[in-house]
Amino acid sequence: MSKASTTPLRGIAPLIGNALVMLLLATCAWLLAGLHEGDWWQAMPSASRGYAAAASVLAYAALVGAFLYRARARDKTAQPRAVATRDALWVVHASQTGFAMELADMTAASLHRAGVAVQRAGLEHLDAARLQGIERAMFVVSTTGEGDPPDPAMGFVRQVMSQTLALETLQYAVLALGDREYTQFCAFGHQLDDWLRHQGAKPMFDLVEVDNADDSALRHWQHHIGQFGDDTDLPDWSAPRYEAWRLRERVELNPGSLGGPAYHLVLAPEDGGLLVWTAGDIAEIGPQHAHEDVDRFLHRTGMDGNARVHWQGESRPLATVLARCHWPDPATAFTEAQALADACTPLPHREYSIASTPADGALHLLVRLMRRPDGTPGLGSGWLCTHARPGDAVALRIRRNPNFHPPAADTPMILIGNGTGLAGLRAHLKARAPAGATRNWLLFGERQRARDFFHAEELLAWQAQGLLEHLDLAFSRDGGEHRYVQHALLAQADRVRRWIDEGAALYVCGSLAGMAPDVDATLRRILGDERIEALRADGRYRRDVY
Repeated sequence: MSKASTTPLRGIAPLIGNALVMLLLATCAWLLAGLHEGDWWQAMPSASRGYAAAASVLAYAALVGAFLYRARARDKTAQPRAVATRDALWVVHASQTGFAMELADMTAASLHRAGVAVQRAGLEHLDAARLQGIERAMFVVSTTGEGDPPDPAMGFVRQVMSQTLALETLQYAVLALGDREYTQFCAFGHQLDDWLRHQGAKPMFDLVEVDNADDSALRHWQHHIGQFGDDTDLPDWSAPRYEAWRLRERVELNPGSLGGPAYHLVLAPEDGGLLVWTAGDIAEIGPQHAHEDVDRFLHRTGMDGNARVHWQGESRPLATVLARCHWPDPATAFTEAQALADACTPLPHREYSIASTPADGALHLLVRLMRRPDGTPGLGSGWLCTHARPGDAVALRIRRNPNFHPPAADTPMILIGNGTGLAGLRAHLKARAPAGATRNWLLFGERQRARDFFHAEELLAWQAQGLLEHLDLAFSRDGGEHRYVQHALLAQADRVRRWIDEGAALYVCGSLAGMAPDVDATLRRILGDERIEALRADGRYRRDVY
């Protein structure tokens, strides 16, 4: 897709500029030639050589013109212009070395594949009026030097970010590229994010930082963009390097609930290795198809699931490859197992907040079984909650999530979440218990207390022991005054202000659709926009939302 602000006049500007320069040079040469009588140099070339030189200049001019014309034509064909519809999602890049532009292209391609209307543009091509007309935008921006914007973005910084704009109708996301070896890590991404928030724009999800092209951070970005459009099973840009873990235990926590069933899962590394993570970190899961579905597919294709094939640098049974991949059309005839394996694309990863600490001796997850519109189980939750059997191997890797790591033990914590978002908050409470950090306040919301009060015995025991100074609950289907967690939060506005005055940190974990924006709006109502932004800047307002 071509840059959104490129007009026909701008497209021929390089040709016009070069032609004017050459015309000016020719005019100067003609005027200077008139000042001389006879030969102006003893070794002056002959007239024939002069004609040859003139022909060479003309040929060079034609070559330059042809090059510019072909470059312009190639730019047109390489990225065909998207239809600039009102509901298009804009993907905007600001790149110093080209990496941000490359990631913007990959983002746009993934969104397009998911059925989203996309418009591509360089940040330098957005002015204030155009930005105010955009409803959704994803910014992929790099930082250069000691926290500086990329060179192409300087005009936007000076001309647009110096203004106060009305951007209340803009929903946005920022992918910030940087290098942690520099003090001002991802500085321009944060600067852009802060400016957009101050103009009233609403983040679709929190800023994603990428340190030196870290593939796990990029997969986290893909996880978010995968929520847009019709196809949520888009392949990862790069395959994660998973480790083998074993599913030890799976327990349904809310049988009979009005919502989807939620499960407590316990996993341990197959090799018995050390458990290393920090509260707030994420488990990336490599989902698989049900064993029965793989067997049926093999039967339709007539292939032997035990046949060895080469896949991702290793020799594996064909059935193992099929379990982890999107399959080609079963009507396609394959005569060799390797050809079938080569036609497969890996299933995308899924992310879940870790609900335990290494001291628990295992990795705990809290997962709700999601269903597609046709009623079939979701890709990741279907594998973990229904298809995988206790004892089965689960492909898993731990991704550091420093933006949700805990504060100092002497910092009071206000933990807010709903549904399976309790997982990340549970890990924080478990981590703080050994340190004697008891200034903790949990606000949790779900549907029915009798069915959906996850880990109720544990939470109530913590409250009785003093680990939880306050526990506020909101169950939406039970009636009562506080139907949702944001309502319980608003009812305790005075306590919120008092805890924040005492240095408390706010941690929010749970649903991006509904809960997170409603909680954010409630916090801003209680504390004011200016104070919320100050808390964000100080690292005292952190979110893990999905």
